[in-house]
Amino acid sequence: MRSDRRSARIQVLVAEQAARRGGRVGVVDVCTAAVAALPVGGAGLSAMSRTTASHPLCSTDDISEQLEELQLTLGEGPCVDAFTHGSVVLTPDLLTGALQDRWTVFADAALEAGARAVFALPLQMGAISPGVLDLYADVPTVLDAEQLADAMAFADLATLLLLDARIEETGGPVDGALADRGFQDLGGYRAEIDQATGILTVQLGVGIDETFVRLRAYAYTQGRRLADVAADVVAHRLRFSPDTEPERTDEES
Repeated sequence: MRSDRRSARIQVLVAEQAARRGGRVGVVDVCTAAVAALPVGGAGLSAMSRTTASHPLCSTDDISEQLEELQLTLGEGPCVDAFTHGSVVLTPDLLTGALQDRWTVFADAALEAGARAVFALPLQMGAISPGVLDLYADVPTVLDAEQLADAMAFADLATLLLLDARIEETGGPVDGALADRGFQDLGGYRAEIDQATGILTVQLGVGIDETFVRLRAYAYTQGRRLADVAADVVAHRLRFSPDTEPERTDEES
């Protein structure tokens, strides 16, 4: 129950930020709301993949923009480690000797850019990991348990927004599907996409990453929300096969 209250509070903060911006809810609103709620100076979010080029999606200021670009260019840093290992990476002080040995180039470059602490939170839903949310502070900073839990809730919401974003030909995300849902039943929504990808790994005989690519590609070509396509798969109204186009059926679960 406490987790539900936290999620609801974070959703309200992000929705309020989108309202102030005058647009639909997007990952940029997650980043901006996180900066306002946590003891950090900026936030950035990058879309990451093991099979395609990673790229920054948004940042709240020049320093966070530089941090995203630095890590993706250098291939090292908290963001890269968080994505690779699927776990939160907390860096309270980049001047720590062990960290400078761990990220020989990034640590000095980040300090020069104006960051002193960096916190990287992987965006994850089951086996799917579409990116990383990065937070930075310009002074040594430690997130307490409540602040870390809030940061993870922001990352969870960013995951849902990013997964439901439609991708245009330019490769840019178009957010809004979750705004249309009014943030209702996000837990069920998240579980349904996870369940659908599990079903498709069996139908297609491929790994979870390729399965999700197929699911999302179908949603895009049909002009439909990812969540709606996932619901059809779970209800057995839509079946995928390795060699043919997905078929709609009349079968119900």
